Amino acid sequence: MDHHAHHSGTAHGRSAPAGGRDHSGHGGHGGHGGRHDSDAHGASWATAMKATLHCLTGCAIGEILGMAIGTALLWGNVPTMILAIALAFVFGYSFTLFAVVRAGVPLKAAVKVALAADTVSIAVMELVDNAIIALTPGAMDAHLSDGLFWSALLGGFAVAFAITTPVNKWMIGRGKGHAVVHAFH
Repeated sequence: MDHHAHHSGTAHGRSAPAGGRDHSGHGGHGGHGGRHDSDAHGASWATAMKATLHCLTGCAIGEILGMAIGTALLWGNVPTMILAIALAFVFGYSFTLFAVVRAGVPLKAAVKVALAADTVSIAVMELVDNAIIALTPGAMDAHLSDGLFWSALLGGFAVAFAITTPVNKWMIGRGKGHAVVHAFH
């Protein structure tokens, strides 16, 4: 069957909806409800891991910078964590924002894409990572030169990656989260 004719509506004798794609007559496509995108069967683990790694990179830069600044300035635990979380969001969003703007999307629209793509992923990652750090005895009081500081921080990232990957897989499989960004790559 000529797919172009099918999508233009002429194959079934009716016109396509405003989006130009009428998928109601797709009985012979494996029962996926007429969807052609890769989200029809969910996201692959590889895609979810890439999205999570992308998010983790921005979060890690912001988190490490925030923890390092707060620790070096001898701030208390709460202000240090607030700074680290804020910088994790800033760097996490900025990585996506830069890529989307580079793809030619105007800044205002790119900000919306970055917020839609990364908010849940960064929030889950930060919640898990900071909970690990806060619950590791002595980690928040450790200095930058202490192995405990770095092992808690890096261990928190590893656990956050493991928990956030299935969240991203679920979201991408439903056209949410990092799936929003894939249209611009």
